[in-house]
Amino acid sequence: MNYPTAYTSEQGYLINLVGTTGQAVQISIHSPSKYICTNCERILPDWKNQSSLWVVIVLQQSQYELVKCTKKIETEKERLREKFIRFGLDVAFNLRDRSYPTDLIDPRTGYPLLSHPGEIPHNDTAVVKALLKYPVIRNKCRVLVHPIWGLAVYPSILISVAPPLMIEWVIKSIAPLHGWKNQ
Repeated sequence: MNYPTAYTSEQGYLINLVGTTGQAVQISIHSPSKYICTNCERILPDWKNQSSLWVVIVLQQSQYELVKCTKKIETEKERLREKFIRFGLDVAFNLRDRSYPTDLIDPRTGYPLLSHPGEIPHNDTAVVKALLKYPVIRNKCRVLVHPIWGLAVYPSILISVAPPLMIEWVIKSIAPLHGWKNQ
């Protein structure tokens, strides 16, 4: 099957990693989508008057295509969610310690983990579609089509006001602690 090509808004901010099990991780840093700009205070009500936001997309390769709802696939989604939350919290707290507001969005609920929940949830799949131009298959839940991994991709999002170079440096410093190394 032919999958579309990946595009990032800043070609220098693409980080390709691989986990200890051989599963790939793709991280990219972007200016926020129109949806996030329009709804920032409704998604992150604690973040008033933040002029410079950056969206960090974390895509983890799954062992399985995430199209069906089976016990095996739900277990895999939970494993990938936990991996992202552990990694994302380390990145977020590191950036927060440097006085950069940062939060991660729970992929299951769409609400921030470190801020008060807003009026509306964040939609990780829609943001990845908007920023990376990946197609989405509408199923029971919406599933991304990655250009290399196909339907075996788990998306997650961090949002920060830190400059992209700082975000990239922190990600590259923390990734090895989570078993992710450069490809």
